[in-house]
Amino acid sequence: MKRLILTRHAKSSWDDPMTPDHDRPLNDRGKAAAADLGQWLASRGHIPQEVLCSDSLRTRKTFSGIAPALPATPVLELKPVLYHAGPDVMMAVLQKAQADVVMMIGHNPGIAEFAHRLVAKTPITPEFRKYPTGATLVVDFDAESWSEIRFGQGITVDFVVPREIAA
Repeated sequence: MKRLILTRHAKSSWDDPMTPDHDRPLNDRGKAAAADLGQWLASRGHIPQEVLCSDSLRTRKTFSGIAPALPATPVLELKPVLYHAGPDVMMAVLQKAQADVVMMIGHNPGIAEFAHRLVAKTPITPEFRKYPTGATLVVDFDAESWSEIRFGQGITVDFVVPREIAA
């Protein structure tokens, strides 16, 4: 059994229009959402052992906000190829993962399409289609190795968006 926790970065700041996209930080709402996601993951027992993260500032800061709530610090691997990656690139990265429980943190539109293609049955919520900032899908695969994972095989375990946690 393999478990993927698929998270879109939290809300980023647009305060400085001159900041390159790759270097945009989280805004205050994004920082709070990342902390809420960490608490939610820990409370549900969704604890990553390995984190595959885009190297953008907002994805790294999303993980930094999540990590303090986790009972153990997972191995963090910054993956430049995940910056605005499409589903096929994301799948190729995932298929090389090592741990049984992996978190991947990335960007739309690729992460939304990746989530849709991963699962056999999509969650019944309009938020899943949008995959807004902070959206997190927990999906299980009946596989011995990540290299066996294919699109359409995932079983949805959980799905949340930050505003549902804070509500």
